[in-house]
Amino acid sequence: MARQGLFLIYTGDGKGKTTASLGVTLRAVGRGMRVKYLQFIKSNERTYGEALALKRLGVEMEQLGIGFTWTKTPEEHRAALKKAWLKAKEALNDPDVDLLVLDELNNALAITKFPIDDVLPLEEVLEAIRRRPAHMHLVVTGRDAADELIEMADLVSSIEATKHYYERGIPAVKGLEF
Repeated sequence: MARQGLFLIYTGDGKGKTTASLGVTLRAVGRGMRVKYLQFIKSNERTYGEALALKRLGVEMEQLGIGFTWTKTPEEHRAALKKAWLKAKEALNDPDVDLLVLDELNNALAITKFPIDDVLPLEEVLEAIRRRPAHMHLVVTGRDAADELIEMADLVSSIEATKHYYERGIPAVKGLEF
């Protein structure tokens, strides 16, 4: 019997969405699955611990964004989102991928400071997810998951912030945030 791919979403305002997707990635790699991991917002100009670890495991991970920064122009962000979506569409059509992680896709789809509908159209995202290979598991992370994605998903976990050390003035910690 052929395996049916599942669609998982990790969303919410709490810390741990990417971390949850990395746990799924580790399990899949441990079971011999081919994994592709695409990050929509993070930039390849910085070094992230998850990228270093996944490289050691032989997992293809790409940072396709230009960062969580307001120093870039909307056009720069739009160009990065367009490029990221083209890569994601390729991956969603790849029959050799067993698990695809689209990290921070929810964040990208929730952008309202500038128009994104022409470079990252929600309807096109939904259709590409529907048409992915039947065996492919898909994980999407990020705050503010679109209702349409939530409705389509097989699992939705909302990670809520109860307490965070940022509130005490502790900045991002190497090995915990990056």
